[in-house]
Amino acid sequence: KIYNGPNPLDSSPIHPERYELLENWAKKNKFSLTDLVNDQDVINKLERDTDFRSDVGEYTFEDIIKALKSPGKDPRTEFKSTEFRKDIKAIGDLKVNEWYTGIVTNITQFGAFVNIGIKSNGLVHVSEMADRFVSNALEELKVGQEVKARVKEVDIERGRIALSLKSGDSTQKENVSRSPNKKSTNTSAHQKPQDVKIKNNAFAGLKNFKVK
Repeated sequence: KIYNGPNPLDSSPIHPERYELLENWAKKNKFSLTDLVNDQDVINKLERDTDFRSDVGEYTFEDIIKALKSPGKDPRTEFKSTEFRKDIKAIGDLKVNEWYTGIVTNITQFGAFVNIGIKSNGLVHVSEMADRFVSNALEELKVGQEVKARVKEVDIERGRIALSLKSGDSTQKENVSRSPNKKSTNTSAHQKPQDVKIKNNAFAGLKNFKVK
């Protein structure tokens, strides 16, 4: 958009390729382009013109009318504000199994990081993104998306938060970990202790991964 440009349409989101169509319509109906941009009655007349709608196509017509009705509106500045829970200020305020509003800040192969309103971002493992199987995190979530996340596990000493987007209750053990080096005692004859530890550790995907 060019403000105070040579063509009155320059200040609108309308593409220059459509200028000639609008110029011809204005001339045919004995209006100026300035009238078309500034006069609501002229815009309403254009909106009622079924012949013009047919000429430019339904979608283009709707875009043109929307642009003329809101000439100063820039779609790039549109955003949805997110209201985080006010009862949390730090990782220690989080409660396991409670739900928090969050914003997806980054997506990796193994999951997505979510800002829930505190310094430490939470991790949603790819296995916790939906009630169904998810093979590609990028196909399920996008950066900037607002989500409702449930806290599965909190590692206060390491500043790590495991989140889930699943709607149902999880059968996996969930806890607040203050001693991350505890060894699991739930082993079977066919499993090595370290295998069980990796399976039950919600942060296993973060091995050797540093979170700023």
